[in-house]
Amino acid sequence: MSGNFGAPFHSKRNELVDDSASFHSTWTAPDYNLPSLEAAIPENTFTATCDQANAKVPIPRTAQSTRWIARGRVSRACENCRDQKVKCSGNRPVCDRCRNTGAACFYGDRKKEKTVKELKELTSQISALQSLVRNFYPTLDASSSQLVDQTLREISSGLPLPQTDPVAPDLFSFPPGHIRQVNPPMSLIDVRPGFQSRLADYTEEDYDCDDRVRASGFVGEHSEVAWLYRLKCDLDQDLSTMKETPQHLAMSSMNFFRDDSQVLVLDPVDLACWPPQHVADKLVDAYFQFVHPAFPIFSKTTFLRQYRSFYSKPDSQPGKKWQALLNLVFAIATRHLILAAPPWSNCDDHQRFFGRAWSVIVEQLALLDHPDLQQVQTEGLAALYLLSVGQINRSWRIIGAAIRSAVTMGLNLRSESHNIPYFSKEIRYRLWWALFLLDTVLSEMTGRPLSTEGIFCTTPLPVPLREEDLFDERVVQLVTSKKTGAGLFTSLVPNSILAPPEESASRNNPAQLGPGQLNGKKRTPQDIAEMHTTSTSLAPNTSLCFLYAVDLAHLLREAINNLYAPRETRRSCHDIETVISKLNSHADDWLSHLPTEFQFTSTNTNATRIFAQQRAILAFRFYATKLIITQPSLRLSGPTMEARSPGTLSNNLATICLQTACQMLDLLPDEPNCSWLYDLAPWLSILHNIMQSITVLLIELFTFTHIGTSKATGIIQRVKKAIQWLNQMSARDPSSQRAWLICMEILSCHGSKFGFDSENHWLSL
Repeated sequence: MSGNFGAPFHSKRNELVDDSASFHSTWTAPDYNLPSLEAAIPENTFTATCDQANAKVPIPRTAQSTRWIARGRVSRACENCRDQKVKCSGNRPVCDRCRNTGAACFYGDRKKEKTVKELKELTSQISALQSLVRNFYPTLDASSSQLVDQTLREISSGLPLPQTDPVAPDLFSFPPGHIRQVNPPMSLIDVRPGFQSRLADYTEEDYDCDDRVRASGFVGEHSEVAWLYRLKCDLDQDLSTMKETPQHLAMSSMNFFRDDSQVLVLDPVDLACWPPQHVADKLVDAYFQFVHPAFPIFSKTTFLRQYRSFYSKPDSQPGKKWQALLNLVFAIATRHLILAAPPWSNCDDHQRFFGRAWSVIVEQLALLDHPDLQQVQTEGLAALYLLSVGQINRSWRIIGAAIRSAVTMGLNLRSESHNIPYFSKEIRYRLWWALFLLDTVLSEMTGRPLSTEGIFCTTPLPVPLREEDLFDERVVQLVTSKKTGAGLFTSLVPNSILAPPEESASRNNPAQLGPGQLNGKKRTPQDIAEMHTTSTSLAPNTSLCFLYAVDLAHLLREAINNLYAPRETRRSCHDIETVISKLNSHADDWLSHLPTEFQFTSTNTNATRIFAQQRAILAFRFYATKLIITQPSLRLSGPTMEARSPGTLSNNLATICLQTACQMLDLLPDEPNCSWLYDLAPWLSILHNIMQSITVLLIELFTFTHIGTSKATGIIQRVKKAIQWLNQMSARDPSSQRAWLICMEILSCHGSKFGFDSENHWLSL
């Protein structure tokens, strides 16, 4: 019935409450003039309704005597009214009740705002505590680090926190002073949005799951493959939606080398089949021009004498190990000619030569045989060949076997035998340093640990003399004298640790040596004069270039051990920045001591072409070393461009890293020319060097660069140049083609914001 609309029920009973006094009382605010109840409800209707049993009539609310107009429910009450639990008018800045009573009126945060504010404060506190724990983690003992690990694991899994009582030390605890190789929990490692290149002390791959992953094997943090993998994962993660789970990307998918392809060994092999002498002469000349100066694995003089005797006397029967060595020389030289000056007679020639050598290696150089000098040389050449065809995984394994064979023969130590002439000693020293240098290059490519440690090596420096000069006793006495020889090496590589054992340690403490000191001992004027006479009398040659390359390799190995070893994840950012700064200063000091003929940063256009190859080799290796040293600064400088603070040490180091990548690509001519590349550059590792630079440029472009800036323009120009070089190299090298495809995939999928979204566009640049 219309008269009963809105009538409230009593909360305790169902019958109608009849209270005429309340019914006829005023039930609204006194300012409103309402008509009487009788006027509002017709009499006949009201009478009929009252006659009915349990009739329902509207009951008015109890009138409240107030001095203000009710405004209904307000969205927020002031804190004073909330405390007194009275209705608040909600007026700002002072409500009506507080104005009338003269009380202080203020409005606090809402419940949701309080929760958000408290959450921000707690998040900030947790970040500060994590940073504090991260800095102190390397100094914790075994029990404390275990407690931290357990606590962080249970926090991440949502389990109750462990007791804060100290954990009892293990029964077999580490002795005092022992350096424990601890693995910091993931909560202590910077896992932030943007590019994530963290030092990992764990693996995520199952290296026995399929053939491709097993072929690539473990790839360490200082390999550009690992950095490309991190970048690709981060870029793909940004493209994926919250509902989609990004597909797991195996690191082997970013490996551009040919580890997953088989090494063809032709069977059967005719060991009596040799190339004609004019072909063999061309191959031997190519080897000694483009391979031997960088890796003097054997004596050129001795080999050429044996080679001429072999071809001049058809009835001669050299040993099978020497035949294997000759076939490997042919294989490596053929591989170079295919890259540098195609077309060659047959692209499979290098495989036939290697197949002949490998059949001898398998037959004669079994693992159970005791190694000799020729076996060490053969294993070193086999590693070189595998590197030349892009088989870096197999090459890394073979160089490890070669180094073990060399250590078995004591080549890592200085020889004091009176039965070995000086010429033979020097050839063995150079063999050791050639294996040492090749091991460093392969460790740099694969990101794996080095096969040798400097503390177990006392082999003297390779003397900076041509091999022909080693027969001159006067020259030999000059460079081997303890007085003049030490002064000579100190003047050439003053910060090297490669001096004789009693004269080494300057690299570890370079600041202790002044210009007038020799390893802490004051030089006499006579010593300085003799040293100057000796150094100035040496004409630049390939052996001197090899000396500087070996010295630079020591610096690179020091950077790998101090910046990328898993144990170094425990270091603080400040400590890592300090190490990077010191190593970078050592690299610049190495560059400042290069002879004028080897200076690659000079703009002198009158430089002779005779040392152009040496300058290019040293230049690429120098910039590759600088990239290994400064690359961690990309991680330390922050995950996004907003995190970079101009003027900070980490930002300055990141800038040096970017400049180094640009300088390496600036070594290449603007127009791709593979003949120039493989004749002058370090052709065995040039693809690795180019990909090092591209990786740094792509990280900088996608992570730390604003669109449309001059910086973006400069990076894009150099990326374009590098892509063009890879495209040109792809016609002759399958590994280069893979590298080109990987770069094109990244640019096609993620480069649209920089104006590049198609393969054809890049090719037309």
